[in-house]
Amino acid sequence: MIFDTIVAPITGSQPAAVAIVRISGPDAWMIAAAVFPNFPKEPESHKAIYGHYRTGDDGLVLPFAEHHSYTGEQSVEFSCHGSPASVRAIIEECLDAGARNARPGEFTERAFLHGRIDLTKAEAVAETVNAQTEAQLRVANRLRDGALFKEVSALRDRVLKVLGTIEATVDFEEEIGPLDVAATIREMDAIAERLEPLIKSAALGRIIRNGLRVAIIGPPNAGKSSLFNAIVGHERAIVTPVAGTTRDYLEEAIDVHGIPVVFIDTAGLRETEEEVESIGVERSKVQAEQADMTWYVYDATTKFPGSNATYIIANKSDLLNKQDWPPNNFDRQYLVSAKTGEGISKVLHAMSAVAEEAAALQVPPPNERHVGRLQVSLECIRDSKAVLVDDRPFDLLSTLLRGAANHLGEITGETASADMIERIFADFCIGK
Repeated sequence: MIFDTIVAPITGSQPAAVAIVRISGPDAWMIAAAVFPNFPKEPESHKAIYGHYRTGDDGLVLPFAEHHSYTGEQSVEFSCHGSPASVRAIIEECLDAGARNARPGEFTERAFLHGRIDLTKAEAVAETVNAQTEAQLRVANRLRDGALFKEVSALRDRVLKVLGTIEATVDFEEEIGPLDVAATIREMDAIAERLEPLIKSAALGRIIRNGLRVAIIGPPNAGKSSLFNAIVGHERAIVTPVAGTTRDYLEEAIDVHGIPVVFIDTAGLRETEEEVESIGVERSKVQAEQADMTWYVYDATTKFPGSNATYIIANKSDLLNKQDWPPNNFDRQYLVSAKTGEGISKVLHAMSAVAEEAAALQVPPPNERHVGRLQVSLECIRDSKAVLVDDRPFDLLSTLLRGAANHLGEITGETASADMIERIFADFCIGK
C-alpha cells in the first residue's frame, strides 16, 4: 500500500491558547521545511525546534522519525497559537507544499495499518476522545493498554492450536496417532468458559458507554417532577400543586458516579378523560417499557400501591413521621425528600454499583462490534464440540474452528476485511 502525506489539526476546533497540527507521511519532513524555515536539514526525532512559520505565527515544531511516531510514519507536529485563523493558515501552507487533508480517523488508521496498534486499541482511542465520565475514561484507558487484545489473542491462539492438532491428526494419523477426543473437548470447554463471561460483560460495557435511561414513573402529585429537578440540579420541569401538570416526558442527562444517566420525567399514571393528559400517560408507559431502569415514585405519607419497578422511591419524607417507616420490607425501597434532598444521594449511589462492577473486571467489557464476533465464535466452539461428541467428519470440525479463529481475529484486526476497517475509522473525528 502506498501512502501519501496528510495533514489535520489534532486539537479541538474551538479557539484556544495553543493548537497542534500534525502532518504524517513520506514527505512530512520536506513539507515541514517548506512551512517552517527553521526546520533543520537533519532533524533529530522527538527534539523540538522553536521558530516562526511562513504564516507569521511562531511556535514549537516536533519531528518524529519513521517507526517512532504515532502513525509509524515520518511525522511532524506544529504547535501554534490556537486561533482558527492561525491553524487554518498553517494547514493551507502544508497543502500548498504537497500534503492533503486527512480523512476522519486516518492518523489512527495508519497506526493500525503500520502495526503500531490493533483494532481494539484503535477503537479505544475514539472512546478516549469521546469519554465524558470517569467510568468511560477508565474503560477506554484499559482498552488502550491492550487488556482486551491480550485476552482475545490468547483465545484465538488456543483455537488455532486445537485446529492445528486436528488437521495434523487427519494428515499424519499413522505417524502421530489418533486424536485425543476427550482432551480436545476439555480444551473447547475451557475456551468457552473464557468466552462466556467476556460476552456477559458486554451488558456492563453498553451501560458505561451509552448510559442508562431511567424513567421516573408514578401517580400524579407524588413529586416526580420535583425529584427530577432535584436530581438534575435546576428547574427543568414545571412543578405545581395541580395534579396532571406534567403532560409530556422530559429528559436530562447527568453523570452519576461515572455513569452517564438520562433521567426521564413522565406524566402521572392515572385514568383520565382529558385528551392531552391521556396522551401523556400513554407516552409515560412507553418510556417505562423502553427504559433500562424505572423509579416508581409515590407519596410516603400514603399507602404504597405496589410496583415491580427497579427502585421504589417514597417521596416527601419531610412530611412523614419517621417512626412509621418503613411500612413494609420491600427491597430496593428508598425514602427521600425532593424538597430537602434527603436520601437522594443514597439512590444515586446504589446505581454506581454498575461502574464498580465494570472496574472489577480483569478484562474491560467489549463493545457491540466485539460482542457480535465473540458470540459467533462461542457458537462455533460449541458446534465443534458437538461434532466430536457425535463422531461426525473432521472436515466440518476444521471449518467451524477456522471460523471461530477468524471471528476472533476480526476483533483485533488480524483477519478484518478492508470494508470493516474503513467502517470503523469512518466514525472517528478529524485529527485522530
